[in-house]
Amino acid sequence: KPARSGNGAEIMGPKEVCQKWEIQNVGQLIDILGLMGDAVDNIPGVKGIGEKTAIKLIKEFGSVENLLANTDKLKGKQKENVETHREDAIQSKRLATIICDVPVEFDDKKLELEEPNKDALRELFTELEFRRLAQQVLGEGGDTGPAEETIPTPKSQKAKSNGQSDLFGHAGAEEEVAVQEEVKIFKTINDVQHTYHLADTKEKRAALIAEMGKQKLICFDTETTGIDAHNAELVGMSFSWKPFEAWYVPVPPNFNEAQELVNEFKGVFANEKIAKTGQNIKYDLSILKWYDVTINGTLFDTMIAHFLIQPDMRHNMNVLAETYLGYSPVSIETLIGKKGKGQLSMRDVPMEQIKEYAAEDADITLQLQQTFAPMLEESGAKKLFDDIEIPLMPVLAAMEAEGIALDKGALKELSSTLEKDIAGTETEIQTLAGTKFNVSSPKQVGDILFEVLQIAEKPKKTKTGQYATGEDVLTKLAAKHPIVGKILDYRELVKLKNTYVDVLPDLVNPRTGRIHTSYNQVVAVTGRLSSDNPNLQNIPIRTERGREIRKAFVPRNDKYTLLSADYSQIELRIIAEMSGDEGMIEAFKSGQDIHAATAAKVYGVELSAVTGDMRRNAKMVNFGIIYGISAFGLSERLNIPRKEAAAIIDNYFQKYSRIKDYMDESIANAKSKGYVETIMGRRRYLRDINSSNHTVRSFAERNAINAPIQGSAADMIKIAMINIYKEMEAKKFRSKMLLQVHDELVFDVVKEELEMVKPIIEHHMKTAIPSLKVPIEVGMGTGTNWLEAH
Repeated sequence: KPARSGNGAEIMGPKEVCQKWEIQNVGQLIDILGLMGDAVDNIPGVKGIGEKTAIKLIKEFGSVENLLANTDKLKGKQKENVETHREDAIQSKRLATIICDVPVEFDDKKLELEEPNKDALRELFTELEFRRLAQQVLGEGGDTGPAEETIPTPKSQKAKSNGQSDLFGHAGAEEEVAVQEEVKIFKTINDVQHTYHLADTKEKRAALIAEMGKQKLICFDTETTGIDAHNAELVGMSFSWKPFEAWYVPVPPNFNEAQELVNEFKGVFANEKIAKTGQNIKYDLSILKWYDVTINGTLFDTMIAHFLIQPDMRHNMNVLAETYLGYSPVSIETLIGKKGKGQLSMRDVPMEQIKEYAAEDADITLQLQQTFAPMLEESGAKKLFDDIEIPLMPVLAAMEAEGIALDKGALKELSSTLEKDIAGTETEIQTLAGTKFNVSSPKQVGDILFEVLQIAEKPKKTKTGQYATGEDVLTKLAAKHPIVGKILDYRELVKLKNTYVDVLPDLVNPRTGRIHTSYNQVVAVTGRLSSDNPNLQNIPIRTERGREIRKAFVPRNDKYTLLSADYSQIELRIIAEMSGDEGMIEAFKSGQDIHAATAAKVYGVELSAVTGDMRRNAKMVNFGIIYGISAFGLSERLNIPRKEAAAIIDNYFQKYSRIKDYMDESIANAKSKGYVETIMGRRRYLRDINSSNHTVRSFAERNAINAPIQGSAADMIKIAMINIYKEMEAKKFRSKMLLQVHDELVFDVVKEELEMVKPIIEHHMKTAIPSLKVPIEVGMGTGTNWLEAH
């Protein structure tokens, strides 16, 4: 058995196997497996018999067959289980038996090492971005860009054993002195002729600004002291409008001096006739906002462009340069070192080095813009880029800069309450267990639940051999013993305290006294926005204790109120729209409770006769259907027999037949085109949709159904945000949009503007995608904190 957990490899022969399993011969291991089963190999075994019992029975009876012939010697539940599951025991033993007399023909010629199909491998490595593996296997950079220069490197992967390579590139010392071979690498700044200027005087800056004023498009980038735009300071700016040529402008550390220098460039940034290109421009917008800079003109973001062209790939500049230009830019770590205490600030980097590094960024980004512009047209993503993603950027930058106020006192009080609740819940758990143990230890929890209390006959185990005690496992076992619910409560309390309540106060920005999240447009392939530093989209809402955290998010001052605007059941409305199902569309048009209306149809009863359980089941189907929920999945979630779950789903598709047609058509279109689209034309590429692997293909099929729905909802709220922001800015409201959380927008509204702002928000949210047959509903609320407003 391979080495793990710091131990050496374990070698077991017949003697060691017999000792471990307490058997007379190794063949009896098959009998033990026949009784206890093996979940990994889908061997059922006998209900109620685990490893220890199986060893004991085989030790006593010698074999499964002899045990079944002597069940009269067994007692109670064990006897009943063995006799009831007699056939399972026989079948399980057969399944656990390796058949050794299979007529396998041996042809040593087929085992000879042959040259790989390099063209096919090169295409695959390029698609998967396996650049290092391409170098090792093919002896080249693995990109489809311009030809690279070659240099001799050690042929360290030829080997010790029949020429086999080390998959992860770990060469032994004796391999490092092996033969030399030619290995292609990416071009770098040392190989390519370039002209990077340093504009470090007022005269040079004036000449640069004059030259930029003549251009139709410039690429720009900022160098800063950190990656948090709301805490970092400007170190320098770089500009380029011609490939292989760029300018770097150093910015002094003194803020007043820095402001004076940046003021010189305000005219260029504000000039609407000059288009601006950058990589992750939103960061630059946020940095320059601290220096009172407004950026006008058409924007082009290479990161967002690539996200729309190839959403499943990585989008950082180094990867894009290597993939599309055959060029490897200077690594930031070569300038400031790796992350950690010893990492330098960009202010510490010598001027010549930072000039080359920063100018290269602008130059390479310009070249990527020239590469991606035609690709956007070819991929059909240009309209999405121009009408949604790029106009959204300044909206997000403004929201991030605004931030939201936090009531630290409320969180401190909540932390104290949680601490008491955690201690009390821990005492209850240990009382129920009858012994003290570490409730935060999954291993000790597993031992208590499955060995001391024995709440499950065949508990699941993890790959490391510990009992599985994840939330999904414990939720299913909650009815078995009151301790399970208490453990789930304990974990929720600890997570709330450690992840949110105690952490959020430390994330308040010292400059503003507010929390500033960062929104990402290129993370979720469905098009949904994500949030980090901190992730405000993860602030809990499902549980009462979790909702308490929202009380700490408050208006700017007592002249403001928080307003929450939330789409109602938007994904269900979109599936009704996209499928054209008249029954579901009519239910929305008539204003019925959609889950009750669904229950009435599925169960064949009048709306007035729908019970709470019927509605709950229908709600689970409504929301689960767009994720391809199966009868098994529905039965697990609702804790009902699989047959009943299957009947509910069958009835659902009979009553809403167009939804089933939509799902089938989505999969068929994906198989034909290789992608699916949202209402606005956002594509989700599904490379595995025709896979021969059932599991992989099924996952792609679920995405074919779900991605257009989730993506359309994402597009809708993005369009609403753009239009709301534009109108609020045009009318010079002091009220601000602060947060986007899934289908919800949160605003800090001046009380005297409230009645003017509300209809604007509602109108733009409802009409974001015009001409829909399904009515769009928006719920609104206001309050002195986020929870009250929601």
